[in-house]
Amino acid sequence: MRVQVPRAEQVERNRRLVLDAARRVFLAKGYDGATLDAIAEEAGFSKGVVYSQFASKADLFFALLEERIDERAAQNERVVGRRTGTAAVEALLRHFERDARDEAGWARVLVEFRARAMRDPALNARYAAAHRRAVDRLAALFERVQDMPTESARAMAQFVFMLGSGLTLERGVDPRALPIDELVPMTIRALGGSAP
Repeated sequence: MRVQVPRAEQVERNRRLVLDAARRVFLAKGYDGATLDAIAEEAGFSKGVVYSQFASKADLFFALLEERIDERAAQNERVVGRRTGTAAVEALLRHFERDARDEAGWARVLVEFRARAMRDPALNARYAAAHRRAVDRLAALFERVQDMPTESARAMAQFVFMLGSGLTLERGVDPRALPIDELVPMTIRALGGSAP
C-alpha cells in the first residue's frame, strides 16, 4: 500500500530539493553561468516545478542567501560562546577564516552576485535589505561582546564584511594571501583592540 504524502510536506520537500540543487549549480557554474534549466535538471524536476517554487534565478539565490544569513548568525553565537572583548573577536575572525576556506565557492558566488546587483537597481535594493540584516546580526553580537555603542558595532560589522569580500577577491589571485596568523592581529589592531 502506497502512503500518501501530505501536499504541504511534498511542496516543502520539493522546495528543499530545488534549493540544494541550486546551491550545487551556483557553486559549480557561478551565478551568471547557472540556469534554471540546469537547476531543474540537477534537482530531478521539470522547470515548471522550479517555477512553482521560485519566480526567478534571483529568487532562488535570495532564498539561499537568507538561509546563509541565519546559519552564520547562529554559528557566530556558538563560536563566541561566553567570550568577550578581544578573545571574542579573535574567535570570530578565526571562524570566518575557516569558513572562507571551507566555503570559498560560496564566497565567490556571493561576490559575483553583488557585482551583478550593483548594476540592477531592483536587485541591488533586495540585496541591500538582506545585507543590512546580516550586518545588523553581526553588529548586535559585537555590541554585546565588545560592550560598545550600536554605531561603533555596526561600523565594526561592516568592516568585517568588507574584509571578507576583499579577502575573497585577493585569494582568487593568491590562495595563500594573508595567512590567518597575520590577518587576526592586523584586523584586531584595525578594529581598535590590542593584538594577541
